Amino acid sequence: MKTTPGASARVGDADIYARIDEAVTDAAADLVRWRRHLHEHPELSNRESQTAAYLIDQLRKIGVDDIRSGLAGHGIVAIIRGGAVPRVDRRIALRADMDALPIEESTELPYASRVEARSESGQRVPVSHACGHDCHMAVVLAAARVLVTIRDALPGDVLVVFQPAEEGAPLNETGGAQAMLDAGAFQGIEPTMVFGMHVSPLPRGVVGYRAGVQFAASSRVAVTFAGTQAHAAMPWLARDPLLAAAGFITAAASVTRTIEPTYPATVTFGHVEDIGRYNVIGDKVTVHGTLRCHDEGTLADLKAALSAAAEGHATAQGCAVDVRFLQDVPALVNERTWIDAALPTLRRSTPHSLVFEVPPTMGYDDVAVFVREFGGTYLLFGVQDTQLAADPTPKLEASPGGRGMFANHHPGFYADEAALVDSLRIHCHVAIDHLTGLLDAGVTTVGA
Repeated sequence: MKTTPGASARVGDADIYARIDEAVTDAAADLVRWRRHLHEHPELSNRESQTAAYLIDQLRKIGVDDIRSGLAGHGIVAIIRGGAVPRVDRRIALRADMDALPIEESTELPYASRVEARSESGQRVPVSHACGHDCHMAVVLAAARVLVTIRDALPGDVLVVFQPAEEGAPLNETGGAQAMLDAGAFQGIEPTMVFGMHVSPLPRGVVGYRAGVQFAASSRVAVTFAGTQAHAAMPWLARDPLLAAAGFITAAASVTRTIEPTYPATVTFGHVEDIGRYNVIGDKVTVHGTLRCHDEGTLADLKAALSAAAEGHATAQGCAVDVRFLQDVPALVNERTWIDAALPTLRRSTPHSLVFEVPPTMGYDDVAVFVREFGGTYLLFGVQDTQLAADPTPKLEASPGGRGMFANHHPGFYADEAALVDSLRIHCHVAIDHLTGLLDAGVTTVGA
């Protein structure tokens, strides 16, 4: 689609902000419609084929200038070329993740997911967007709709990025942010800033930021214990891998005691995979888990301690063991220069300037790969009926009479759709401020 060149938006131009806000209002109904469709049709990591098809169809209707698809599986980068003169060598990437989780939704919404799919272990499992990726996709898609309407005033380009497999690719597959980089998703269109916000149980409309580590570094771990199969009535004939796995899981809870307590670290096992029956001692058990820490150097210490524990419990039961660490993700670090540059935009575009510093989390997000490579910020955004209570110390709690508080990955996780419109406005204001040079690392606004 050709664009008639226009005058470039000026730094802090009130007219362009007014155009954005008007377009955001116009896009609100589409945002909700897109979000509900995506929510009702979730797909697991590296299986987001119908999600990608739907997004591409909407992007074409919106009128973006170019679409790169099939990136690292089902990844998409859509390009909106600014039509203003003079042009600048700036490109902002607005990123959303695409995949859902094997969790049965309990919200009872009319558009709640009823989807089932095969998990990586071959089981039929319920699937839902219990981490809010449907919200992220709908907001970024709506941002494309808004920014296309003002591209005549954009001095640089907007990259609309939909990334698969943020929750982690299935075992023995690759995927996610690093795979998109490796696939050349941004070749020749390298972003000068990456931006996104993850929905969370923070109060509706609140932007949570942190300079430094915002999300933890992560590594997936798969530990397979192999023994000798036997009848359950004759355990003396077996080398029981389930006993080894059970002892190991219990011991893993104390692995973090090997780490100095001033360095946050967790080890969690969430899935045990076995083929067998209640009256059969099987020959193999695999346990799947995740390591998290804020200091990436701590990952090596956690891996060493966990490997030693696995070896010890396997030996005690006469079993063999194979320990695999997979899909390492770096910590998400918001550099202070980027946070300082972004705060004036965030405060201006967020209703009632609800922008607060928040503690780091032990969650991870592999957008960290993009932020580390290109620079930018990734923040938290509140979408629930919650409040910050201060008795005796500040803590998040459900607001009286509201819909409750449900963390990401909980079956009851929900998002207030009116708040998502605020997220859309923020994304668009961040985009224009970066393209005009107002929001960039090392650039601060007087009086911010």
